[in-house]
Amino acid sequence: MKPAEIRALSDTELLNELENASQRLFSLRFQRTTQHLESPAELGKTRRDIARIRTILAERQREIDAAAGESPENEESQT
Repeated sequence: MKPAEIRALSDTELLNELENASQRLFSLRFQRTTQHLESPAELGKTRRDIARIRTILAERQREIDAAAGESPENEESQT
């Protein structure tokens, strides 16, 4: 998936896509172990998709925190 496609999804859809990608990665790793993997490039592609989804979810969370007036530095200094 391209970043623009991922950004167009809602948070719920992103979480569903993340779950599907994680399951796909598990399946690909299992296929690699049993030597039935047809395309080794799929492993890398799936890992990158997972990273992109997590990055966009983290960006959205930072935006929410910033809008609420919270910053990670303030939380750490209070504890």
